[in-house]
Amino acid sequence: MTSVRLPLFPLNSVLFPGLVLPLNVFEARYRAMMRDLSAVPEDDRRFAVIAIRDGREVAATAQGMPDNTLPAADGPAAGFGDDPMQAFHTVGCIADAATIREKSSADDTGYEVLATGTTRFRLLSVDASGPYLTGELEELEDGEGEGAGALASGVVRAFRTYQKRLAWANERTLSSGQDLPADPSVLSYLVAAAAVLDVPAKQRLLEAPDTAARLAQELKLLRQESALLGKLPSLPAVDLTRQPTSPN
Repeated sequence: MTSVRLPLFPLNSVLFPGLVLPLNVFEARYRAMMRDLSAVPEDDRRFAVIAIRDGREVAATAQGMPDNTLPAADGPAAGFGDDPMQAFHTVGCIADAATIREKSSADDTGYEVLATGTTRFRLLSVDASGPYLTGELEELEDGEGEGAGALASGVVRAFRTYQKRLAWANERTLSSGQDLPADPSVLSYLVAAAAVLDVPAKQRLLEAPDTAARLAQELKLLRQESALLGKLPSLPAVDLTRQPTSPN
């Protein structure tokens, strides 16, 4: 088994291969990470994004928002307990930082980062000895699995129904003309990212052993969600294609 060590960026969300990740980096440990990444060649600015199981993205906060009533905490593992490995899900996604822009305003320090998910990985260990967390990880192959093509066709139909019912529940007009990718693997990740699901559900999709297994899960989830949406009078407005910017 070949492993690599990369900077570790924990989030309260799941990143999928092929999806864009905008980050607003302001905390000291993540600023240090981006400084180091800025110093390496542009084609090697990789870091590992992992979803938080139990912990906080930002030290001394609740759900990413500052809480001045909590004691101050710092250090690479702040907010993640004595054993950071236990605070994270074990499967994440490597991100390639295409843009790292340092903010120049005196009252707004940090970095604006635009990254793209590339490859799934399994987290083997976490090192908190440096200015930020690093992880030893094993890159995971993405096999197609049996019946991925047929499942992809079913997912496309189910996702279209889901979009229409979600738009109806939100009293919004569904824009037409958006083509879904033909490649089953790309489709599986796009649907996983676009569906309005909680972090555990998205994490299970990321951890699926192959594309066919992921599509089978999505087909079941989309049908369940569509059936539920058909029975509800309205839902809070949700934008399917908008991903929240991390407070980091």
